[in-house]
Amino acid sequence: MEEAQSAADVSVERTLALIKPDAIDNADEIEETILRSGFTVLQKRKVVLSPELCSDIYAAHYGKMFFPSLTAFMSSGPTIAMVIVRHQAVAYWRDLIGPANSVNAKETHPGSLRALYGTDELRNAVHGSETTSAAEREIRLIFPDGPVSPIPTAQDAITYLSKFVNPTLLSGLTELCKQKPTDPITWLADWLIANNPNKPNIHEDLIKEP
Repeated sequence: MEEAQSAADVSVERTLALIKPDAIDNADEIEETILRSGFTVLQKRKVVLSPELCSDIYAAHYGKMFFPSLTAFMSSGPTIAMVIVRHQAVAYWRDLIGPANSVNAKETHPGSLRALYGTDELRNAVHGSETTSAAEREIRLIFPDGPVSPIPTAQDAITYLSKFVNPTLLSGLTELCKQKPTDPITWLADWLIANNPNKPNIHEDLIKEP
């Protein structure tokens, strides 16, 4: 149970970060802040978003009074789009960018990106996905040729090791204790190569001489 909880605590997520047209001149500073905050940039591109793509990204706001202005602004100039990753990326990125209204952010979250680089609720410098599912959807819209699978979690690695690595390693270590070779490291390395369960089986009767 503790092992499962530990794996959940270090789970890795990815999210979408957009540096909007109003903050494009500060893109280098914003990206430096992203990196200093423990994120890794997996993908990055500079793009002018079409009004149609903006409508898809902000589909949750469709029908609201500000929606036409939002899509017009987001398609008015170049945007830097990044897929960023770290532990609990969605929550950490949302905390780093601050409240949607930059005027309010200057009062309540003065160190946030929207407080530092935004002007108002529309021109608020950066975008962050609200949920992990929204992040995956938005990433696919802007990076359609990128990997679509979520980042594997620590639990995935633990499961893989338990199923495919640990049994063979345990057998090798047990045999090592029985044999007691003078050079245990080399012996174990040779044993693992010889007993690799993933080594392909080649049947000699299927090999044809040239």
